[in-house]
Amino acid sequence: MDETKLNAEDATRIFDALSQGTRFETYRLLLRYVPYGLPAGDIARLLAVPHNTMSTHLAVLERAGLVTARREGRSILYAVRLSDAGPMLSRLMAEMGFAVSPRRGAGTAAFPQLRPAAANDRVYNVLLVCSANSARSLIAEALLNREGRGRFRAFSAGSRPKPKPHPMALDLLRSLGYDTSSLASKSWDGFAGPGAPQMDFIITTCDAAAGEICPAFPGHPLQAHWGLPDPILVKGSEAEQRAAFLAAYRRLAARVSAFVNLPFEQLDLASLKERIGEIGKMEGATDLTLSGQAA
Repeated sequence: MDETKLNAEDATRIFDALSQGTRFETYRLLLRYVPYGLPAGDIARLLAVPHNTMSTHLAVLERAGLVTARREGRSILYAVRLSDAGPMLSRLMAEMGFAVSPRRGAGTAAFPQLRPAAANDRVYNVLLVCSANSARSLIAEALLNREGRGRFRAFSAGSRPKPKPHPMALDLLRSLGYDTSSLASKSWDGFAGPGAPQMDFIITTCDAAAGEICPAFPGHPLQAHWGLPDPILVKGSEAEQRAAFLAAYRRLAARVSAFVNLPFEQLDLASLKERIGEIGKMEGATDLTLSGQAA
């Protein structure tokens, strides 16, 4: 691709590849992992897209020069090719009068690779909270424990927990390959007593829990609100209810993938709180979350 001018043919090829919803979400997901990549199976799981469908979309993105791929064992890793699309998109924005500053750490590795697991990395404890602890917070717990890759240890709890998780939440997670054997609805009081693990972050996923007085959790955890509509409240056919759970999963997956890729070691407390709060305002956020009044 010519670095000196904006080539209309290249631009058309790139925007054509990104014009389809799943491909756009795939590219946006991989941008969060720059300069690292993700296995194709993880991309499909996070976006809740069938593997064969995802393979087709990834092939289109690769032909457009937006991603690069490498086989590692039985997996194929995909990563964004910023060396091609990045300059082109930046030049287009510059022509339209937008100032574009390069992203730190945006260099692309010679081959796609997973984020290395550093033995000395700090492990962050995160408590996901919703009032019933039967759907959203449990889904977020499963996502974060898997996507955190050992750097995050997730728990979930409720202010008024149901006797057990909602079956549609468990069915969805199992269908996407998550281990649900340890997921249970439980009270947040169990995380405030002696011997409870000390939390670094408390994240509420429903507006009801955000408005309640929290127990005195050990330490001084940073609190944020990621309010999402409750899929349990959706009425209608079983298909409509399952679609609501799938929408909640996708929205939580987007937030978790953004969260685990924050530069925690480079941000002061105020900046970190702001960044996590902004994650909560991603697509699908409740009005309370968007207003910032629950933070």
